[in-house]
Amino acid sequence: MAEATTDLRVRLRVLRRDFRLEVDLTLPAQGTTAVFGPSGSGKSTLLRAIAGLEPDAVGSIKVQGDVWQDEHASRPAHWRETGVVFQHTALLPHLTVADNLRFGWRRAGSPSTLLDQWIERLALAPLLQRRPESLSGGERQRVALARALVTQPRWLLLDEPLSALDAERRAEILPFIEAVRRDAGIPVLYVTHSVEEVARLADHLVLLEAGAVTAAGPALEILNRADLPLALRDDAGVVLEARVRERDPHGLLTLDTPAGPLHAHGREHVAGARLRVRVQARDISLALQRHDDSSLLNLLPATLVALTELPGGQVQVQLDASGVPLLARVSHRSVERLTLRPGMPVWAQIKAVALLV
Repeated sequence: MAEATTDLRVRLRVLRRDFRLEVDLTLPAQGTTAVFGPSGSGKSTLLRAIAGLEPDAVGSIKVQGDVWQDEHASRPAHWRETGVVFQHTALLPHLTVADNLRFGWRRAGSPSTLLDQWIERLALAPLLQRRPESLSGGERQRVALARALVTQPRWLLLDEPLSALDAERRAEILPFIEAVRRDAGIPVLYVTHSVEEVARLADHLVLLEAGAVTAAGPALEILNRADLPLALRDDAGVVLEARVRERDPHGLLTLDTPAGPLHAHGREHVAGARLRVRVQARDISLALQRHDDSSLLNLLPATLVALTELPGGQVQVQLDASGVPLLARVSHRSVERLTLRPGMPVWAQIKAVALLV
């Protein structure tokens, strides 16, 4: 790919006494790029370096040929046209929500319609006269998102924006982040250590480990690879693209997926809606024959591809369901009892209540 066509070209190195970050990445111009890895892997350092907030970073950063940093100079953070939202929102405590939003909006010289637009899309109108200390964590993050967006950034940088929130607040704000992803029309760099957030939001995925990139590419391809460390985590699984066929009166969705039809409980999606469904390895059981006399609603024919021994007497089972990879976790005893081996046909059984949509 020619240099002029890349959106964000990053070649950076950060050296400290006990840490080294070294990356060479081209991040796509569209959608959301998630940077995922354990604590200490360099995720936030990478984001801060792109934003111009990391003085130890050396190398080059180019945005569609526009040089933000090279060996000769480094553009200051306020000239890099990024909107940054951190885990802790850093709202100005002495200002109301309205004045916090106007602060960045005036400095950027953005049109007033943009301010009104994000107040509406992030449902901030009831909060405008309140001060930050009176807001919940989720409300503060919505304000911080709007404050970043009204500056018309070329990139939106989100550094673990949900990690300080409890499960209820995370569920509250995720739809708003999805709205930003859908409506903002600008690329997003999203740092997280949550597989759930990656599965739900990411179009592109970068895996970091000990300051180095271990994999990068389309999110679903990376998430579903059995040869990466993600596949060995306790919450390992795959993510499938799905389309809602119908929703029954009790909230049970019928989903069309490349692996076959699935039933799941979730939010009130309408027929025709497209979404992602996450199938965790620990939620799949295996059978040698189809069983219709149980409470399990999801039964997928599959071929066993490979078996991998795991600690604690567990075995990871790689499956192929109509060309789609699946992972299952079973006990070593189950492998012996069913005489499981590569190449044999099996049925993957999944509880509808276990699926994450």
